[in-house]
Amino acid sequence: MKLSPKRIMMFAAMLLFLIGLLVAAVYLKNVADYKKAVKETVFNDIDLSRIPDGVFAGEYDVDFVYAKVEVTVRNGVITNIDILEHENGRGSPAEIVADRIVEEQKIDVDEVSGATNSSIVIKKAVENALMGEE
Repeated sequence: MKLSPKRIMMFAAMLLFLIGLLVAAVYLKNVADYKKAVKETVFNDIDLSRIPDGVFAGEYDVDFVYAKVEVTVRNGVITNIDILEHENGRGSPAEIVADRIVEEQKIDVDEVSGATNSSIVIKKAVENALMGEE
């Protein structure tokens, strides 16, 4: 049985459509997992007076957003936060969160409007640095 060019094109179109559906389903699953990871992120209270002087590295990754930071502590005070890496899509305004943490001397500062997920990831990277988790 010989297949006509029209039938071959139809099969190819259906195959491409099914592949597209599969790719879309995987992408949507990844987005859902990412949103869930951000939503389930919790912050612990850290007693800065118990953190020794030094520079500490930490990171946090929820697939679509990632941050790696260095946190400097002197005499129980966060004196500086350097954002070494921040993969964020459109969330780069969230980097101001590092300044807020230094100003307020606590991790759980207000997120940046429009960059909430990046804000959360940066804050958790700072916490992980102070807790010795990378």
